Amino acid sequence: MADITRDEVRRIAELARLGLDPSEEETLARQLGRIVEAMEQLSQVDTSGVEPLAHVLLDLTNVTRPDDPRSAAGRDELLAAAPDRNGEFLRVPRVIE
Repeated sequence: MADITRDEVRRIAELARLGLDPSEEETLARQLGRIVEAMEQLSQVDTSGVEPLAHVLLDLTNVTRPDDPRSAAGRDELLAAAPDRNGEFLRVPRVIE
C-alpha cells in the first residue's frame, strides 16, 4: 500500500479548508493510499497502441437552436418592469462608499 501519512492528510485537509478529527485522518490516509496504488497500477498498463481521445463519445455533436433575429423590447417596456427607477435611469444600491 502506498504510504500516505497523517501529516500529508492534515496538509491536504488544510488546503481544502476541511476540519478533520484524528479518526478521519487515519481513514483518509488509508483511502488515499489505495487510490495512489490504483493509479500506480494504471500507469503500468501498455497504452502505446491506443490513440488519445478528446471525448469518450466519438460521435458527439453540439445541439444548437437556430439564431432567429427578432426585435428587442423597447426602452419604456423595460423601464416599466424595473423595481426602482429615476426617469429614464435605473436606481441601484450604492456599491462604493
